[in-house]
Amino acid sequence: MNYDVIGDIHGHADALHRLLARLDYRERDGAYRHASRKAIFLGDFIDRGPEQVEVLSVVRAMAAAGTARAVMGNHEFNALGWATPDGSGGFLRPHTEKNERQHAAFLVQIGSGSPAHREALAWFASLPVWLDLGGLRIVHACWHAASQACLAATCLDASGCFHDGGLRKAYRSGTPEHLAADVLLKGPEVQLPGGHSFRDKDGHTRHEARLRWWDRAATTFRLAVLGLDERRSELPDEPVPSDYHYDEPVPVMFGHYWMSGRPQLLSPTTSCLDFSVAKGGVLTAYRWSGEAVLSNDNLAWVTA
Repeated sequence: MNYDVIGDIHGHADALHRLLARLDYRERDGAYRHASRKAIFLGDFIDRGPEQVEVLSVVRAMAAAGTARAVMGNHEFNALGWATPDGSGGFLRPHTEKNERQHAAFLVQIGSGSPAHREALAWFASLPVWLDLGGLRIVHACWHAASQACLAATCLDASGCFHDGGLRKAYRSGTPEHLAADVLLKGPEVQLPGGHSFRDKDGHTRHEARLRWWDRAATTFRLAVLGLDERRSELPDEPVPSDYHYDEPVPVMFGHYWMSGRPQLLSPTTSCLDFSVAKGGVLTAYRWSGEAVLSNDNLAWVTA
């Protein structure tokens, strides 16, 4: 099977319609279809953008028609946690001001507690955390075998989706399941050395940083930390944990990391397809036809 893998959409349905058209998908019988290919979506369908309900309509119709597959993103995981009572009068994802601000646009657009909201949540719960297709691997933020094994043992059903008890375990702070879910859906993080901190894209101060887990040469903090490009020289050349480095020959595709500029591969076997459509960037796809070595020639995109 040949696949078109599509990065984070974040409610930008106009860009999604144009990208599918560019990839030669045509609407027929209520869903986009291609004569010889299927789409795979990398999650993060909601939050931020103006057309979140339409994005879900397009993607869910394709999934129901068998013309697309999808994995869970951290925003779908967050949406489930926001809506699921914790049994103690609160919710798995606390209703803090920060969390509400991140999720508010989706709740307004779909109608918090509406039948459409409940249907969306049920669909989010049906999304697997990753797909292993033999010659191609798909995950939202990080491919990490130990974290996958942890979740598979106690949190996921036979289809790789969270069951209710598993979702609750994955939200229980300090547990191996919580760390595993964070690694796969949000990316591995390490404590910055020497008291360093930085402000992320949303203005939050962070003392931990995400790692370039796909980069085999990123062996020190100076080389491995994401989001500190202009301050990289401040970080020491001390070794970072190598637990998360991906060094297998099977290509893996993921989203999540808000890349910028002209889309390009990260390595011959790794491709991040999130090029910040929700920040005025581009919506990006990789057209995979069975190759073991990825090529920039197979990337396609449309502007926001």
